[in-house]
This record gives sequence, structure tokens and C-alpha cells, in this order.
Amino acid sequence: GIVSLISLAVLSYERYCTMTGTTEADTTNYRKTWTGIALSWMYSLLWTAPPLFGWSSYGPEGPGAMCSVNWHSKDTNSMSYIICLFIFCLVIPFVIIVYSYGKLLCAIRQVSSINKGMGRTREQRVLVMVVVMVICFLLCWLPYATVALIATFGKPGLITPAASIIPSLLAKSSTVYNPIIYVFLNKQVSKML
Repeated sequence: GIVSLISLAVLSYERYCTMTGTTEADTTNYRKTWTGIALSWMYSLLWTAPPLFGWSSYGPEGPGAMCSVNWHSKDTNSMSYIICLFIFCLVIPFVIIVYSYGKLLCAIRQVSSINKGMGRTREQRVLVMVVVMVICFLLCWLPYATVALIATFGKPGLITPAASIIPSLLAKSSTVYNPIIYVFLNKQVSKML
């Protein structure tokens, strides 16, 4: 799940850099792509390894069919980890996504002011794609984060195993939605289909 979140942030930043860069994209050089993938996995490992070394712990999630961070532990050790996880693996990636797509929209708006007809439709398509991606991101991850924070900081037993199933499944299925969004909202890809 964290790799998915970080990958979305890296992709949004990469898309912003590619679309606003002054040079033409080099489709034969995969160095930036592999660097982005490696950084996503290393950052994710940085934040998923601490429970293995004593900062919080892993345990069954929901009805016991899945494994996750032990959200129900009320000790300071676990709570501090969950706060850091929330900030560094949800809030910061979300800020990067909003920043990157916001700057991308500003750049497209500047170009469309020069080229009225073609630029306006491109701006609208990118705007729709950005809004859909951000909404999907929030719909997938906010319920999970909310349930996790309530389980951590709320009264014990407030979040039942059954109540945590749907937010968990939404979060874990988030990787499926972005390719679908790209396919249906990207004019170049939909022409190929």
C-alpha cells in the first residue's frame, strides 16, 4: 500500500516535470524511471521496516484475513509510529500530488492562453483527469486512514473488525484505479483502443 501511495506521488511529480520540461522526453533512457521506482521502494521500505525492529508491530487486520500495522495498540511507541506513518506516507504524498498537478494545470493554463482552441480542450482534459485522480486517491486512502486513526486514538473496540474491511479493501485496491483512469481519460491511449 505504501509503495502504491509513494508511486502515485512520484508519478505525479514525474508527469509535472515531463510536461513542463523544456527538453523533449527521451523514450530510450529509462534511468529516471528506474530511479523513481527504486526511490519509491526504498522510501516505502524505510517506513515499513520499523515494526520489524520494535517501533510498533504488525498484526492481523479486520477479521484476521489481512496483516497490517497494529492500529489497536495504545502505547506511545505504536502511536508515534502511526502518526509518522500518517504524515510521511499519506499527507506528504498527497501534498506532492496536489502540488505537482496544480503546477501542471497552471502551466497548461499559460499555454492555453497563447493557443486558445487546442489549449483549452487539453486544459479541460487534464483538469478532469487530475480531479478524478485526486478524488480516487482520497476515496481509497482517507477511509483507511480515518479508521486507522480512530482505532489508534479512539476508545478501544470502537472500530470492529467488520467495520475495517471495506476501508482496507479500498486502500489495497487503489493501484487498480489509476491505470483505468489513465486509459479512459488519456486521449492518446483511448485512440489506440
